[in-house]
Amino acid sequence: MRMRRKHNLASRIEKCSDYLVENPNAFRGLWLDGYDYGELHIELGCGKGLFTTETAKASPEILLVALEKTANVLVSALERAAMERLRNVRFLNVLVENLADCFAPGEVSRIYINFCDPWPSNRHAKRRLTAQGFLEVYRQILRPDGEIHFKTDNGSLFDFSLREFESTGFTLSEETRDLHKNGPAGVMTDYESRFYEQGFPIYHSKHIMSIAGK
Repeated sequence: MRMRRKHNLASRIEKCSDYLVENPNAFRGLWLDGYDYGELHIELGCGKGLFTTETAKASPEILLVALEKTANVLVSALERAAMERLRNVRFLNVLVENLADCFAPGEVSRIYINFCDPWPSNRHAKRRLTAQGFLEVYRQILRPDGEIHFKTDNGSLFDFSLREFESTGFTLSEETRDLHKNGPAGVMTDYESRFYEQGFPIYHSKHIMSIAGK
């Protein structure tokens, strides 16, 4: 079902325009220039921005750039960041497959992939954000010791993703199949908070780029 366009969407986005980068290609290789931020992190599919804003508040020393392709959802994330008056957050309304046009080789230190669409049908496996084709894109922009942090509530997607990470040359650094077993761990997304309250296990892994660049 197609999402109904939110009322006054354009004007709401305009009020938060300082947080939305309209021409990300122009910043390629320059994201940290002129700032004191030590690292550049990106989040793929930020939704309504709870994880984005809370992570940015917890790590003021990094610049966090969050992607969201759906304007109806993006506006909520923009408004959240504006309300918090965060300085180290920017948003992009671009597709993940175009990341290499927005970020230079080795420019990104960390990528967050939180609760992406599992695309359960095998014929749609290549659309999963942890499929090898996407992982090759991430390799282009991550620095040699760059990290990918992945969370999902889908066990089948998690198993698929671990295989894809390994075959693409990433080293598994952390893995858990019940992240919040002993209570909330780390910053949650909006979806994750609901999953946790309902008692669903959250799968989490951290992968590091192979220095050898396999």
